[in-house]
Amino acid sequence: MSTLQPLGLFDHLTHKANLKHTRYGWLRLTPAYSVHLVSEILDTLPDKHPIVLDPFCGTGTTALVCAEKGIPCDTTDINPFLLWLTRTKTRTYTQAEVECFEQCACRVAEALCTNASKPSWLPSLHQIEKWWDMDTLQSLSLAFQMIIALEGQVSEAVADLLKIAFCRLMIERANVSFGHQSMSFKASENRQLSLSWAEHENREVWREATTAISRAARSRLLTEPRIFLCDARTLSEKLEGSHYSCVITSPPYPNRMSYIRELRPYMYWLGYLETAKDASELDWQAIGGTWGSATSKVGKWKPEESIEIPYCGFTQILESIAETSPLLSRYVHKYFYDMTFHIKTLRTVLKPGASVHYIVGNSKFYDVMLPVEEIYAALFRDANFVEVEIRAIRKRTSKKELFEFIVSAKAP
Repeated sequence: MSTLQPLGLFDHLTHKANLKHTRYGWLRLTPAYSVHLVSEILDTLPDKHPIVLDPFCGTGTTALVCAEKGIPCDTTDINPFLLWLTRTKTRTYTQAEVECFEQCACRVAEALCTNASKPSWLPSLHQIEKWWDMDTLQSLSLAFQMIIALEGQVSEAVADLLKIAFCRLMIERANVSFGHQSMSFKASENRQLSLSWAEHENREVWREATTAISRAARSRLLTEPRIFLCDARTLSEKLEGSHYSCVITSPPYPNRMSYIRELRPYMYWLGYLETAKDASELDWQAIGGTWGSATSKVGKWKPEESIEIPYCGFTQILESIAETSPLLSRYVHKYFYDMTFHIKTLRTVLKPGASVHYIVGNSKFYDVMLPVEEIYAALFRDANFVEVEIRAIRKRTSKKELFEFIVSAKAP
């Protein structure tokens, strides 16, 4: 059982801590955890030469901390956009590549000021006019087409830096807010900006983004992680057995927040998604996904009777949630059902005595508390992990009962 202590809201243990730290701040995504937390875990490991695994890559926080410390790290994810982001953030850039990026960025800046009657190309993002006004869309389209044209003339590394800068521009000029745990649209403003002012805003955002990226790209990394496209439920199909001595990760939380939903503007612009069907299918494949048709698939899902969640009271929790929403009850069941497969395959790639550290958050469905941290602890114990511990690390910003925890254990 976990014990809640009167913790404060520590920004240095949230994604906010990542915003001003070297490459961590290249792109603002909601699903990110603190660089300080990863660093503290690594600094307290008894193994001075660990081999680290992060099976839920996310924004690449664990991989980047390891790269800065010179620690070998492998990371996996089912989402190819997140793997691209991590690869771009953890790559070693030469001085020539950074200088080439700066030169190309000037050409993109010129495209931001070019007038056109209408955008030459736009992604098929649903209701795209809610995200950007037409003048901004025109400017973004011109900038992106310039990046695509330059892509055939420069190295992959330079092209990726340009795309990171574009993502910064695109999201900072979007009509969205990050004031909540998930991205949301801003309230409409009844004002019209002149085209010249809009161009000025675009140039300023682009200049700030490219300056920050150029500076951080020059920072020295001591090693580069290995990055694998892989389902966390089948790690043994891609990773070497009995290889890793430490796991530091933050899996998707069972709070029905779709990461595909959060990432869709980036993924549509960069070509990782083309249709709503693509988005919902990828979310269905991911653990905890409920975007689009994935919701209806959750509603039809049934577990194998032979697989039980080894937490006393789990069935009662599901029944309590089902009194209000059978769909959400099934969602919670499937989440932990999938996690049982993840932890079983995780065991096969760990060395004996390897330490695991999972940053998770509890959830609340209506009036029913879901003790996520305790269920994770039960899953580890059921898989014969030892020295299982739960530590509350911070109060979250939403409901007063919600906390974030580290669930730690050792492989047998």
